[in-house]
Amino acid sequence: MAQEDRERWNAKYRAGSHASEVASSALVELAAWVPAQGRGLDVAGGMGRNALWLARRGLDMTVVDISEVALARVVERAGQARLDLKVAAMDLEVDPLPSGPFSLVLCCDYLQRSLVSAVAEVLAVGGRLLWIHPLEANLERHPKPGRRHLLSPGEARGLVESAGLRVVVAEEGWVGEGAAARCLARVVGERVDGG
Repeated sequence: MAQEDRERWNAKYRAGSHASEVASSALVELAAWVPAQGRGLDVAGGMGRNALWLARRGLDMTVVDISEVALARVVERAGQARLDLKVAAMDLEVDPLPSGPFSLVLCCDYLQRSLVSAVAEVLAVGGRLLWIHPLEANLERHPKPGRRHLLSPGEARGLVESAGLRVVVAEEGWVGEGAAARCLARVVGERVDGG
């Protein structure tokens, strides 16, 4: 399955899919929760639009993704912006996350429920998980992602709490305007102890 996923995503990125260079507005609206410095990890970060925004804000970012095509684009974009980003090709269903501690872990538009507890383990004390993902209600306006790739109401908060993180933000609702609006869960979880 991993090889199929890698090939599928590589093909999408070669075709120009997910090529935006603008950080997700759902992330930008959470800027107050982004640390001013430290190490950051962008999980399934694609072509790095969010990681580049975070690096410009002062974080030492690493992007992990299954697609080598996307990661090559991250390196290219980072070079053009004169930013030093690290990248790692990983199958997150098999490979462990890079070693922490991280001040910030971003998980935007990637759903692997089992990963939440692994993220909690690589966070520094005081480190934050920013998790942004579509809810089932998103199907009211958008056919994709399909139901199995969506969160139910309250699920993101519950998973973050179950991983031992203190929830400091838990929002659900439509973000954005017009046809681009998406129904999202946005949760910020903070590691409060030495784990």
